[in-house]
Amino acid sequence: MTCSTASAMGLASGILPVQSLMSTTQALRLERGDGHTIAYLKRAAKATGPGVLWLSGFKSDMSGTKAAALDRWAERAGSGYTRFDYFGHGASSGAFRDGTISRWRDDALAVIDDVTQGPHVLVGSSMGAWIALLAALARPQRVAGMVLIAPAADFTEELLWAQLPEAARRDIERDGVWLRPSAYGDEPYPITRALIEDGRRHLLLGGPIGVRVPIHILHGMKDEDVPWSHALRLVERLDSSDVTLELVKHGDHRLSTPGDIARLENALERVIAAVR
Repeated sequence: MTCSTASAMGLASGILPVQSLMSTTQALRLERGDGHTIAYLKRAAKATGPGVLWLSGFKSDMSGTKAAALDRWAERAGSGYTRFDYFGHGASSGAFRDGTISRWRDDALAVIDDVTQGPHVLVGSSMGAWIALLAALARPQRVAGMVLIAPAADFTEELLWAQLPEAARRDIERDGVWLRPSAYGDEPYPITRALIEDGRRHLLLGGPIGVRVPIHILHGMKDEDVPWSHALRLVERLDSSDVTLELVKHGDHRLSTPGDIARLENALERVIAAVR
């Protein structure tokens, strides 16, 4: 474990306007077979090595700061790079309130199966780290390594349900939904009974997690949404013998400053070097 001195659950990493090399207006569409589509962007590889797949956080999308920064990194490195929006997020179809962990995991698997080829390093932020772990368990032959940012494994149970006030729990149980104020925008967002109940089907921290690839975890010690102790629990549960936990002393949940982006790129390069 390394510690860097660099500079109740929000989990939406926030969408900041950025000048991306690939506009979301150019997004391609993957049909899901039920009338819905996944929006995605794909940069072709110009060099050998594993591809990189970005998995966004809860209520975030592929236009976010880190996702766009990795696109610029991929252009410089010649790496293949894919990013996408889950059902109900960003440019994809569907209503956010109808989304579940199962649905978003299946979106990630559809992208792995139908959009990408060969081994990939999964880069998951917050909820995206949970989705990345679930995808790695489902497609071990396709996942060569992982970079996880403020990993929010099991967040629906441990960082939402367990911390909700009793009145919010009653709303969810009685009405099927509670509107949670957002720390990252003006509009509240729905926390549904379906999200909580479905999340219980995918809990990982209660036992060993059979992911055995190189993993680099970045976590800010000033993270008010996912405490860094949560990452320690994840490290203890992972079967992989190659796990690095890098704590950023003054880092927040987003880890989106220029220094944080450089740290993310370094972590990704370290994992890619380990799996070449």
